[in-house]
Amino acid sequence: MLKIYHNPRCRKSRAGLEYVQSKTESFEVVDYLNKPLTAAELEVLIMKLGIKPAELVRTQEEYFKQNLKGKQFNDHEWIKILAENPKLIRRPIVESKYKAVVADPPEEAGRFFDEK
Repeated sequence: MLKIYHNPRCRKSRAGLEYVQSKTESFEVVDYLNKPLTAAELEVLIMKLGIKPAELVRTQEEYFKQNLKGKQFNDHEWIKILAENPKLIRRPIVESKYKAVVADPPEEAGRFFDEK
């Protein structure tokens, strides 16, 4: 079953959720702001995404601009930062058992569906 990591206040996240809903009824919505991911969960998710932790960071967030911009962190430090500040995580993320995608634009989630 698919999971979608969703922030209901985010326009892009809502669009991603609508896209997934248009393709399947079999998915779980994870409100990761109210139930933040642990560092271990983030590590698995990042591995499925096939990216570096820094690539998952929303650089337009005020917290990033005021506290992190211009600073260098290793992968473990980024994971800790993301676990402690879930607003910094790009969204929406659609995850299956073996892979994940950042569904921005929403059609990126199409990788999980038979689109011929």
